[in-house]
Amino acid sequence: MELDNTFWTAAAFFVFLGLMVYLKVPKMVTGNLDAKIDKIQSDLDEAKKLREEAQALLAKYERKRKSAQSEADDIIAAAEEEAVRIADEAKISLEEMIVRKTKSVEEKISQAESQAIAEVRSRSAEIAVEAAKSLLVDQMVDQGDVLIDAAIKDVGVRLN
Repeated sequence: MELDNTFWTAAAFFVFLGLMVYLKVPKMVTGNLDAKIDKIQSDLDEAKKLREEAQALLAKYERKRKSAQSEADDIIAAAEEEAVRIADEAKISLEEMIVRKTKSVEEKISQAESQAIAEVRSRSAEIAVEAAKSLLVDQMVDQGDVLIDAAIKDVGVRLN
């Protein structure tokens, strides 16, 4: 009975397989694979958890951003309203000041007119008095001697 190479190859293969089973190599390989599977599953679970946390944070910050944007819009709207109110108040104040200044200027003009009229009247009266005085002096010079003679005669008659 002669054994050929195929027999010895098959026998060596089965001995090798038996030795592997005896040394529990498949169990070690399975254990290593199961450990790797567990680690990968754990990593996937952790990644899923981190992703959910990231999405929650993103949603939280998005809400905060929207809230801040809304608040900023409200502040801008309030500032614009305040600016319009202040501009309206300034316009009204300016108009009131213009009315007061106009009235004050008109009163000063009226006073200046009254003063000018009074000065013209006063000067006119002075000129009239001077003219009358000048006329009277001229008439007195012409009639002065006659009046003096009449006054002397009149004094003499009254004294006697």
